[in-house]
Amino acid sequence: MTSPQHHPVVSAHQAKRAASLQLRVADAITAFAGSMWFVYVHVILFAVWMLWIERNPWPTLTLVVSLEAIFLSTFVMIGQNRQASFQQAKADHDFHEQELELKTNTELTRAIHVLTTELHRRLLDEASAPSKP
Repeated sequence: MTSPQHHPVVSAHQAKRAASLQLRVADAITAFAGSMWFVYVHVILFAVWMLWIERNPWPTLTLVVSLEAIFLSTFVMIGQNRQASFQQAKADHDFHEQELELKTNTELTRAIHVLTTELHRRLLDEASAPSKP
């Protein structure tokens, strides 16, 4: 079974992301942070921490959660920047393709007009020419 053909911008975007270790790491972290496993791991870790590890976990827990929020918000912004860049590249590609299509359609329309005009002229010439016995 063949893999589906992607938009050229999607293929270029995937190749660029696969070529960079930093981008692959950011993608992996973002994928994990946006999953239910992330929630489950945090629920378990925080419950264990609050119930069995520290008697008064709030100051340290607040610090850890705040630091984690800072890093996660950075990964969210990285993802948003990546998505905006991807959308712009796709929009630029689509615009170029539409302009090329418009140019081709205009050329075809002009060629059809020339052919129709020539056919019309020939038909009029035939109609006005005397018939041969």
